[in-house]
Amino acid sequence: MTTIVIAAVVALLVGFGVGLLVDKLRQKAREDQARGQAESIVTTARAEAETIKRDSAIEAKELAFKARAEIERETKDRRAELARKEEALLKREERADQKTAQLTGKDEELTRKEKSLTGREQAAEAAARKAEELVGEAKARLEKLAGMSAEQARQKLVEQVIDEAKKAAATEIKKVEDECREESERRAKTIIGTAIQRYAGEYVAERTVAVVQLPNDDMKGRIIGREGRNIRALEAATGIDLIIDDTPEAVIISCFNPVRREIARLALTRLIADGRIHPTRIEEVVAKCTEEVDQQCKEAGEQAVFDLGLHRVHPELVKLLGRLKFRAAYAQNLLLHSLEVGFLAGVMAGELGLNVKLARRAGLLHDIGKAVDHEIEGPHAIVGAGLARKYGENPKVVEAIAAHHGDEPPQSVLDHLVDAANRLSAQRPGARRELLQSYVTRLADLEKLCLSYQGVERAFAIQAGREVRVIVENAQVTDEQALLLSKDIARRVENELSYPGQIRIAVIRETRAVEYAK
Repeated sequence: MTTIVIAAVVALLVGFGVGLLVDKLRQKAREDQARGQAESIVTTARAEAETIKRDSAIEAKELAFKARAEIERETKDRRAELARKEEALLKREERADQKTAQLTGKDEELTRKEKSLTGREQAAEAAARKAEELVGEAKARLEKLAGMSAEQARQKLVEQVIDEAKKAAATEIKKVEDECREESERRAKTIIGTAIQRYAGEYVAERTVAVVQLPNDDMKGRIIGREGRNIRALEAATGIDLIIDDTPEAVIISCFNPVRREIARLALTRLIADGRIHPTRIEEVVAKCTEEVDQQCKEAGEQAVFDLGLHRVHPELVKLLGRLKFRAAYAQNLLLHSLEVGFLAGVMAGELGLNVKLARRAGLLHDIGKAVDHEIEGPHAIVGAGLARKYGENPKVVEAIAAHHGDEPPQSVLDHLVDAANRLSAQRPGARRELLQSYVTRLADLEKLCLSYQGVERAFAIQAGREVRVIVENAQVTDEQALLLSKDIARRVENELSYPGQIRIAVIRETRAVEYAK
């Protein structure tokens, strides 16, 4: 038993000793491992420190290099700037030296001129003294010969000068007055003409539309077609605007080109009469009507050329001339107007012993530009001259066409003849007139405006609307009120109505004494 205990104790001690030895070995291993890690960390730290040190040195060198480059660049710029300033200063000094030299030369020149002027002044004074002596001698001789003193002669000379000045002033005044009168008339005519050309009024509606009558209002739906295809086809084929509104049994064709408007009117009339209205049929009818209208234009142009006895007129000019048959200016047919101008120009040319055929030719073609002025930009005179030149007309005819409205200055007698014939044809009585309905409407509006005032008994528009006589009641309107009434009516007429020229407003107030003899 004791042996077992001792063995156990020995075993325990041996185990304890082995345990301590193992712990020491483990602790030493850990210390060796920690020492190795520490050395590794130190080595790594030293390597990183070397790397950082090396990078810092490189970065410091780069910064130093950049700073040095920047300093060198700034130094170079400053040196360049200083060089420029130095060059500018040198140039300024050179200019200053030049100016100094110039001023020195001018001073010397002025000194020379001053000396020369001094000598001239002395010579002039001597000459003046001599002239005074001669004048005195001549004066004495003249007084002796004329038998009058110098004062009397001076007075007489002044009177003569005053008379001559008055005559010259009167002549000049008359000349200026005549020039002012002619210039004022010319400018007034130009202004009035421009205003008339630019004013359209009701004339536009009367001369740019055509009305086609329908057998019944149901025909409007057939003209429009399914989803509007018929009306679109007709407008596309003819180039017009077809207006279908509430007007009973009628449609309106609107277009500035009279030839297109006539083609559309004929085509629509035939389609309505035929009853077959669809896009294909519309194109066929429009093509046929176009050919017919072109043929009418050609025949009308050939007839006009034949009536004036002209020959060898280009076919295109003949066709364009015939298109004027469908064009009107202030209700005057342009083809008839061109014929009149041709006849008048020929008559005046015959009286002057000029070429009658050439004058008729220029007169007939003077408005040819109006046949295409819807298609070509520019004044119709210049456009017409271009067409005549293009189709080989005589240069004198081309010149007369271009100059008949003053767009180009007249160069020959023929230019003035065509201009005069054009004015005669346009301004003869009855040549250009407004439509009766618009004329009557304008007079009625004028009288209605006057009757709207209190105290007005009657109003009469006379002299074709150029004067209105307003009769007022004596008891309601005084003489002073009559004067104000005339001014008020005139202002309202200016603001509310459209009219040519001017209108005279005459307010009449009278007192009547009535008695009957029994």
